[in-house]
Amino acid sequence: MASPTRIVLASSSRYRQQLISQLGIQAECHAPNIDETSLNTEKPAETALRLARQKAAHVATQHKDALVIGSDQVADLDGIALGKPGDRDRTIEQLQACSGKTLHFHTGLCLINSQSGRQQNCVETFTVYFRPLTTDQITRYVDNEPAFDCAGGFKMEGLGISLFERLSGDDPNTLIGLPLIRLVDFLTKEGYALP
Repeated sequence: MASPTRIVLASSSRYRQQLISQLGIQAECHAPNIDETSLNTEKPAETALRLARQKAAHVATQHKDALVIGSDQVADLDGIALGKPGDRDRTIEQLQACSGKTLHFHTGLCLINSQSGRQQNCVETFTVYFRPLTTDQITRYVDNEPAFDCAGGFKMEGLGISLFERLSGDDPNTLIGLPLIRLVDFLTKEGYALP
């Protein structure tokens, strides 16, 4: 049986859509509409993997001839999950909490071949080491690059890079929300030929 050639991204994230397009893939995008609440017993990395699997599985039921990609990211500060701040004040609070600390981004990835039922999944972690930041530095950053829809309150691919002492991980795309290196591995195992 030939592997599906359709790619469906179980996400409405513009960041993930931009990342997958870097691979030359014209993916269909469908919001999974699942409850993304973390469970009390879960660690942040476990939440990221569970939600990536649920997103892919939900969308795969609607597309029986596709390779369906689910991904979810949880920012982890001292074992506590940080969500998207949503507004200026919460963004400033998150960055103040991160100042001088280490923030781990756990990104769950799941690829489901909805034709065969085969599932591949993993969690990739990317670590950000923040500089000690003053309130003035944080406020200037937020006013110049409001990242209200990004966990941690910054965009690494923009001015956010100025907030860090260093970064650590296998794939910087993981920090943006989709580990492309691992995704290419998964697609290759499914026989999908990249452009």
